[in-house]
Amino acid sequence: MFRGRHFDRSVILLCVRGYLAYGLSLRDLEEMMAERGVSVDHTTVHRWTIHYAPLLMERFNQRKRPVTNRWHVDETYIKVRGQWRYLYRAIDSNGDTIEFWFSERRNLTAAKRFLRKALKRHGRPERIVIDGSQTNREAILLCDAESRLQDRSRPRLRPIRIRQSAYLNNRIEQDHRAIKRRIRPMLGFKSTQSARVVLGGIEMIHMMRKQQAKYACHSDLSLAEQFEALVA
Repeated sequence: MFRGRHFDRSVILLCVRGYLAYGLSLRDLEEMMAERGVSVDHTTVHRWTIHYAPLLMERFNQRKRPVTNRWHVDETYIKVRGQWRYLYRAIDSNGDTIEFWFSERRNLTAAKRFLRKALKRHGRPERIVIDGSQTNREAILLCDAESRLQDRSRPRLRPIRIRQSAYLNNRIEQDHRAIKRRIRPMLGFKSTQSARVVLGGIEMIHMMRKQQAKYACHSDLSLAEQFEALVA
Protein backbone atom coordinates (compact mmCIF):
# COMPACT_ATOMS: atom_id res chain seq x y z
CA MET A 1 0.00 0.00 0.00
CA PHE A 2 2.86 2.40 0.79
CA ARG A 3 5.52 1.03 -1.56
CA GLY A 4 7.40 3.71 -3.47
CA ARG A 5 6.23 6.58 -1.27
CA HIS A 6 8.77 9.28 -0.42
CA PHE A 7 7.38 9.66 3.11
CA ASP A 8 7.28 7.04 5.81
CA ARG A 9 4.03 5.16 6.41
CA SER A 10 3.66 6.63 9.89
CA VAL A 11 3.74 10.19 8.51
CA ILE A 12 1.12 9.43 5.86
CA LEU A 13 -1.21 7.72 8.32
CA LEU A 14 -0.79 10.52 10.85
CA CYS A 15 -1.76 13.16 8.29
CA VAL A 16 -4.69 11.20 6.84
CA ARG A 17 -6.02 10.37 10.29
CA GLY A 18 -5.54 13.95 11.47
CA TYR A 19 -7.50 15.37 8.56
CA LEU A 20 -10.37 12.87 8.73
CA ALA A 21 -10.74 12.69 12.50
CA TYR A 22 -10.22 16.21 13.82
CA GLY A 23 -11.24 19.78 13.07
CA LEU A 24 -8.00 20.56 11.28
CA SER A 25 -7.52 22.13 7.88
CA LEU A 26 -4.95 20.91 5.41
CA ARG A 27 -2.82 23.98 6.17
CA ASP A 28 -3.08 23.26 9.90
CA LEU A 29 -1.58 19.84 9.25
CA GLU A 30 1.15 21.31 7.05
CA GLU A 31 2.12 23.65 9.91
CA MET A 32 1.94 20.94 12.55
CA MET A 33 4.16 18.61 10.55
CA ALA A 34 6.67 21.43 9.97
CA GLU A 35 6.89 21.87 13.75
CA ARG A 36 7.91 18.20 13.91
CA GLY A 37 10.60 18.68 11.29
CA VAL A 38 8.61 17.14 8.43
CA SER A 39 8.20 19.32 5.34
CA VAL A 40 5.00 18.29 3.58
CA ASP A 41 2.73 20.51 1.48
CA HIS A 42 -0.99 20.72 2.28
CA THR A 43 -1.83 19.61 -1.27
CA THR A 44 0.19 16.45 -0.68
CA VAL A 45 -1.86 15.72 2.44
CA HIS A 46 -5.02 16.13 0.36
CA ARG A 47 -3.71 13.73 -2.30
CA TRP A 48 -2.85 11.20 0.41
CA THR A 49 -6.38 11.46 1.79
CA ILE A 50 -8.00 10.99 -1.61
CA HIS A 51 -5.76 8.01 -2.37
CA TYR A 52 -5.74 6.18 0.96
CA ALA A 53 -9.20 6.84 2.43
CA PRO A 54 -10.97 4.44 -0.01
CA LEU A 55 -8.27 1.77 0.49
CA LEU A 56 -8.58 2.00 4.27
CA MET A 57 -12.37 1.94 4.00
CA GLU A 58 -12.24 -1.23 1.92
CA ARG A 59 -10.10 -2.94 4.53
CA PHE A 60 -12.34 -1.69 7.33
CA ASN A 61 -15.47 -3.10 5.66
CA GLN A 62 -13.81 -6.51 5.50
CA ARG A 63 -13.39 -6.42 9.29
CA LYS A 64 -16.63 -4.72 10.23
CA ARG A 65 -18.82 -6.59 12.69
CA PRO A 66 -22.46 -7.44 11.81
CA VAL A 67 -25.29 -4.99 12.40
CA THR A 68 -28.73 -5.67 13.86
CA ASN A 69 -31.88 -6.21 11.78
CA ARG A 70 -33.57 -2.97 12.85
CA TRP A 71 -32.48 0.02 10.83
CA HIS A 72 -32.96 3.79 10.85
CA VAL A 73 -32.63 5.50 7.46
CA ASP A 74 -32.39 9.21 6.69
CA GLU A 75 -30.47 11.71 4.59
CA THR A 76 -28.69 14.94 5.49
CA TYR A 77 -27.46 17.94 3.51
CA ILE A 78 -23.84 18.57 2.46
CA LYS A 79 -22.68 21.62 0.50
CA VAL A 80 -20.42 21.18 -2.56
CA ARG A 81 -19.31 24.28 -4.49
CA GLY A 82 -22.17 26.23 -2.97
CA GLN A 83 -24.77 23.62 -3.99
CA TRP A 84 -26.60 21.29 -1.62
CA ARG A 85 -25.94 17.58 -2.03
CA TYR A 86 -27.27 14.66 -0.02
CA LEU A 87 -25.68 12.05 2.22
CA TYR A 88 -27.94 9.02 2.69
CA ARG A 89 -27.17 7.16 5.91
CA ALA A 90 -28.44 4.16 7.89
CA ILE A 91 -27.72 3.07 11.46
CA ASP A 92 -28.96 0.07 13.40
CA SER A 93 -30.80 -0.19 16.73
CA ASN A 94 -27.47 -0.01 18.60
CA GLY A 95 -26.48 3.20 16.82
CA ASP A 96 -23.85 1.46 14.66
CA THR A 97 -23.39 2.74 11.12
CA ILE A 98 -24.79 0.35 8.51
CA GLU A 99 -24.21 2.11 5.21
CA PHE A 100 -23.97 5.53 3.57
CA TRP A 101 -24.22 6.93 0.04
CA PHE A 102 -23.40 10.43 -1.24
CA SER A 103 -25.68 11.68 -4.01
CA GLU A 104 -26.02 14.81 -6.11
CA ARG A 105 -29.80 14.39 -6.02
CA ARG A 106 -32.46 13.58 -3.49
CA ASN A 107 -34.95 11.42 -5.33
CA LEU A 108 -36.27 7.89 -5.75
CA THR A 109 -33.32 6.76 -7.86
CA ALA A 110 -30.79 7.88 -5.23
CA ALA A 111 -32.78 6.31 -2.38
CA LYS A 112 -33.04 2.99 -4.24
CA ARG A 113 -29.34 2.97 -5.07
CA PHE A 114 -28.48 3.53 -1.41
CA LEU A 115 -30.86 0.83 -0.16
CA ARG A 116 -29.68 -1.72 -2.73
CA LYS A 117 -26.12 -1.15 -1.56
CA ALA A 118 -27.13 -1.62 2.08
CA LEU A 119 -29.21 -4.74 1.39
CA LYS A 120 -26.47 -6.33 -0.71
CA ARG A 121 -23.84 -5.84 1.97
CA HIS A 122 -25.88 -6.45 5.13
CA GLY A 123 -28.89 -8.54 4.14
CA ARG A 124 -32.54 -7.86 4.76
CA PRO A 125 -33.57 -6.07 7.97
CA GLU A 126 -36.70 -6.89 9.89
CA ARG A 127 -37.73 -3.24 10.23
CA ILE A 128 -36.72 0.15 8.85
CA VAL A 129 -37.60 3.40 10.61
CA ILE A 130 -37.85 6.54 8.45
CA ASP A 131 -39.29 10.02 8.86
CA GLY A 132 -42.26 11.23 6.81
CA SER A 133 -40.46 10.88 3.46
CA GLN A 134 -42.73 9.18 0.95
CA THR A 135 -39.79 8.83 -1.46
CA ASN A 136 -37.84 6.74 1.04
CA ARG A 137 -40.94 4.66 1.78
CA GLU A 138 -41.45 3.92 -1.93
CA ALA A 139 -37.76 3.06 -2.32
CA ILE A 140 -37.95 0.55 0.54
CA LEU A 141 -41.07 -1.08 -0.90
CA LEU A 142 -39.48 -1.42 -4.35
CA CYS A 143 -36.13 -2.72 -3.07
CA ASP A 144 -37.91 -5.13 -0.73
CA ALA A 145 -39.95 -6.53 -3.62
CA GLU A 146 -36.80 -6.95 -5.73
CA SER A 147 -35.02 -8.67 -2.86
CA ARG A 148 -37.83 -11.17 -2.30
CA LEU A 149 -38.04 -11.98 -6.01
CA GLN A 150 -34.31 -12.63 -6.20
CA ASP A 151 -34.21 -14.85 -3.11
CA ARG A 152 -35.65 -18.17 -4.28
CA SER A 153 -34.34 -20.18 -1.33
CA ARG A 154 -37.12 -18.91 0.93
CA PRO A 155 -40.27 -18.22 -1.09
CA ARG A 156 -42.21 -16.75 1.83
CA LEU A 157 -39.91 -14.02 3.05
CA ARG A 158 -41.75 -11.54 5.21
CA PRO A 159 -41.93 -7.98 3.87
CA ILE A 160 -39.70 -5.43 5.58
CA ARG A 161 -41.74 -3.53 8.14
CA ILE A 162 -41.68 0.24 7.64
CA ARG A 163 -42.17 2.55 10.59
CA GLN A 164 -42.62 6.22 9.76
CA SER A 165 -41.95 8.44 12.76
CA ALA A 166 -39.90 11.62 13.03
CA TYR A 167 -39.63 11.08 16.80
CA LEU A 168 -38.33 7.51 16.52
CA ASN A 169 -35.84 8.63 13.89
CA ASN A 170 -34.17 11.11 16.27
CA ARG A 171 -31.49 8.45 16.79
CA ILE A 172 -30.08 8.92 13.30
CA GLU A 173 -30.63 12.68 13.37
CA GLN A 174 -28.31 12.79 16.38
CA ASP A 175 -25.82 10.54 14.57
CA HIS A 176 -25.70 12.96 11.63
CA ARG A 177 -24.22 15.57 13.95
CA ALA A 178 -20.91 13.76 14.33
CA ILE A 179 -20.41 13.91 10.55
CA LYS A 180 -21.58 17.52 10.20
CA ARG A 181 -19.36 18.59 13.09
CA ARG A 182 -16.26 17.37 11.26
CA ILE A 183 -17.03 18.87 7.86
CA ARG A 184 -17.95 22.30 9.25
CA PRO A 185 -14.31 23.53 9.44
CA MET A 186 -13.77 22.42 5.81
CA LEU A 187 -16.00 25.28 4.58
CA GLY A 188 -17.54 23.18 1.83
CA PHE A 189 -16.13 20.76 -0.72
CA LYS A 190 -14.76 21.76 -4.12
CA SER A 191 -15.95 18.72 -6.08
CA THR A 192 -18.41 15.86 -5.75
CA GLN A 193 -15.69 13.25 -6.15
CA SER A 194 -13.49 14.62 -3.37
CA ALA A 195 -16.56 15.06 -1.17
CA ARG A 196 -17.52 11.42 -1.70
CA VAL A 197 -14.02 10.19 -0.79
CA VAL A 198 -13.52 12.43 2.23
CA LEU A 199 -17.00 11.72 3.58
CA GLY A 200 -16.26 8.01 3.28
CA GLY A 201 -13.14 8.52 5.37
CA ILE A 202 -15.04 10.55 7.97
CA GLU A 203 -17.70 7.83 8.18
CA MET A 204 -14.92 5.25 8.71
CA ILE A 205 -13.51 7.31 11.60
CA HIS A 206 -17.01 7.56 13.06
CA MET A 207 -17.37 3.76 12.91
CA MET A 208 -13.94 3.31 14.50
CA ARG A 209 -15.03 5.50 17.40
CA LYS A 210 -18.08 3.27 17.78
CA GLN A 211 -15.67 0.29 17.85
CA GLN A 212 -17.42 -1.38 14.91
CA ALA A 213 -14.32 -3.25 13.76
CA LYS A 214 -14.16 -6.85 14.92
CA TYR A 215 -10.67 -6.34 16.33
CA ALA A 216 -11.80 -3.34 18.41
CA CYS A 217 -15.21 -4.31 19.78
CA HIS A 218 -13.80 -6.06 22.88
CA SER A 219 -10.83 -3.78 23.44
CA ASP A 220 -10.07 -0.12 23.93
CA LEU A 221 -7.88 0.60 20.93
CA SER A 222 -7.13 4.22 20.08
CA LEU A 223 -7.76 5.59 16.59
CA ALA A 224 -4.03 5.41 15.88
CA GLU A 225 -3.94 1.75 16.93
CA GLN A 226 -6.98 0.95 14.79
CA PHE A 227 -5.33 2.62 11.77
CA GLU A 228 -2.22 0.54 12.32
CA ALA A 229 -4.34 -2.62 12.58
CA LEU A 230 -5.86 -1.87 9.16
CA VAL A 231 -2.51 -1.66 7.40
CA ALA A 232 -0.71 -4.36 9.37
